[in-house]
Amino acid sequence: MSISEARTVLKTHGLDGAQIDDVLDDFTRRGYLDDAALASQLVESGSQRKGQGRVALSRALAQRGIPRDVVNAALDELPDDDAERALDFARTKARSLSRLDAETALRRLVGQLSRRGYNGSVAMTAAKTALAEATFGGRPSGVRFVDSD
Repeated sequence: MSISEARTVLKTHGLDGAQIDDVLDDFTRRGYLDDAALASQLVESGSQRKGQGRVALSRALAQRGIPRDVVNAALDELPDDDAERALDFARTKARSLSRLDAETALRRLVGQLSRRGYNGSVAMTAAKTALAEATFGGRPSGVRFVDSD
């Protein structure tokens, strides 16, 4: 629970502002409330389990009342692999869209990626790549070649 969420809960119990601040200070000092730890945990689980992009993660943290500077710090810990995560997600969805015409499949896949928080160019590139792979011979072998210096 974020400090903002805890404040909202405490208000429902009829406490005044000073009492709420005292409780929140005590809980923060004891380590029960820690927005930075919560943000890091939510970013990790959102990116790994749910495959969310930076935009969706940022939105989810803001909705929980986590301050912008804490959100930015948590997102800075995230590796800059939005394109790779978007492509992995797109590959899992591309096969189910094979019955559709190319334009409709692309539009739907880009929409799914956008709703997961990937920006337009990342979503478009991932969708085109995944649909091309699904159309021309299925899933890649699993071997990936990357540029190295």
